[in-house]
Amino acid sequence: THNAVRMNYHLDDDMYEMLQISESYITRLCFYIDELVGPLRSYLAPRLSDALLVGLLGGASKRLEAAIKRGQFTALGALALDSDIRFFINFAKERFDSPDLTSTATLYQACGPLARLAQIALLMNVDDLEDVLDLITTSKRKKMWDLSLNDAKAFLNLRVDFEGRKVNELLKIDD
Repeated sequence: THNAVRMNYHLDDDMYEMLQISESYITRLCFYIDELVGPLRSYLAPRLSDALLVGLLGGASKRLEAAIKRGQFTALGALALDSDIRFFINFAKERFDSPDLTSTATLYQACGPLARLAQIALLMNVDDLEDVLDLITTSKRKKMWDLSLNDAKAFLNLRVDFEGRKVNELLKIDD
């Protein structure tokens, strides 16, 4: 039997400390990806192997995003999410054969869902709502932002320490 590892980002100080010393779901996910893909990759040409990995990471990223949408987050939980997503991205970069895919920018171009996860983690990790518009504007200028304002609003409303009314006022969408 497998021990269930749940995604939980509604963390207080004690839970956050416990998370730091225990195995997270993201560690287990990466282990299972290696278990599944590792044996196959030795039989594939490098480009095909990388394409398989990009597809797998994209699928996993979409599932993670869907799970994130069902959660609630404290500030410490947002910090833990950021750490988990960074771990996942570094895991991905270490697995590619092509040196092109070992840079974060090219990895994000190759795997849009992984780029979205990184943006979600960045957004969820803001300390103050006032920083959100600056973050989005700066990221868009660098062509590193794909989340819509509706997406941003939905994710920020998952933070228990942000008032929904303030989030909605800040990210008004003019049609």
